[in-house]
Amino acid sequence: MRDPLSFCGHLDRNLTALEGLVPVVLNLDGDLLRLSGPADAVRSAGDILERMRDAANGGAQLTPDDVALAARESLAGMHAPRAHPKTLFTTGRGKDIRPKTAGQRHFVEAIERCTLTFGIGPAGTGKTFLAVVMAVRALRARDVARIILTRPAVEAGEKLGFLPGDLKEKVDPYLRPLYDALAELLDDGVTSRFLERGTIEVAPLAYMRGRTLSDAFVILDEAQNATRAQLKMFLTRLGSNSKMIVNGDVTQIDLPPGVHSGLLDAPGLFGGVDDIGIVTLGEADVVRHSLVGRIIRAYANAP
Repeated sequence: MRDPLSFCGHLDRNLTALEGLVPVVLNLDGDLLRLSGPADAVRSAGDILERMRDAANGGAQLTPDDVALAARESLAGMHAPRAHPKTLFTTGRGKDIRPKTAGQRHFVEAIERCTLTFGIGPAGTGKTFLAVVMAVRALRARDVARIILTRPAVEAGEKLGFLPGDLKEKVDPYLRPLYDALAELLDDGVTSRFLERGTIEVAPLAYMRGRTLSDAFVILDEAQNATRAQLKMFLTRLGSNSKMIVNGDVTQIDLPPGVHSGLLDAPGLFGGVDDIGIVTLGEADVVRHSLVGRIIRAYANAP
């Protein structure tokens, strides 16, 4: 193993996490790891450890959340990828960004392959973050000249009332997740310069009307809160040498009662259309705290 620390984690936290997920006891003796417990549990733990080792040898810095993902895929009978996912982007702090789940890998592959990609799935599956990663990657490679990030300015179940300030100050609360993703990837100074020059533009969906978005990587986030007319307006902005990603969670629609979400129509309208990818992410692709997946499952099973 190239880096035992990346495998075991600080103070062996990854091994402790595995013991909490599978009824085995792990004893580390130098480079030798001994497993004890019921035969089925030992086999399961062995498969999870193999996945962890492959990831660590591929350069990943594993965390307990990564261990939980590996355990979830192993216990669900999902096959481990033959090759460790390639690094999509390396941050200024040296953190390698890779897709972590099968669904995320499919999402990234669709983005690379298609001009327009829909990412539909629950919170925590990395839709927004991976979309921004692919956009920044394309900008760095000079495949596009600018990044345009947009989302509907729809309140999530709360009435915020009048917001003071100029346009930027009024819409920034709605666009915060996009800024957060940029901050994870780029230094603050770089992000500020790109925003000042217009190389990166962050704007509400309503400001896309009438534009032609050429030579750009365009992301529509929270698309479940776009009406069918708004989504059609956005998609028809696509210009030459551009890519579009449309992300949303159809279980978290914040539109007023009786207003139809355009994202609900997308699979039926565009399924099978050449150069359009539709990727559905699920509970198995949640990469936030492991509890998020159980929360999603509880809501899905509620009467």
